[in-house]
Amino acid sequence: MQQAVRKYLMALEAGDADKAASLFVADGWVQSPFLGRLPVREYVNTVARASSGSKLTVYDVLVSAEGHLRAVAYYLYDWSLKDGSNVSFDCADVFNFDANTGRIESIVLVYDTRPVRAVVDNKYP
Repeated sequence: MQQAVRKYLMALEAGDADKAASLFVADGWVQSPFLGRLPVREYVNTVARASSGSKLTVYDVLVSAEGHLRAVAYYLYDWSLKDGSNVSFDCADVFNFDANTGRIESIVLVYDTRPVRAVVDNKYP
């Protein structure tokens, strides 16, 4: 699970929707505070279109101690948008995995939108 999480974060950082989607089940999705629930390929493409670059600094990848097929990535997201603005914020993304395939089923993004909203709101193409 930890390896899949790290591969996904690298794909997100690179804006590579195909690489990200290859880690998911066919109907995998991402739920974002700004964009709602989207299929993974659509989510990564949407973020990439709004970005001029990003750097993700992973603090930790934690695996469920309760026996669930779940991991949490805790990281700093340094994001540059195409309009020249920049924002940095901590994220704790919750990854859920499929028991049959071991692939990612879904990711729920968790972060405080208040400090981010003024920079990011209405800047997705």
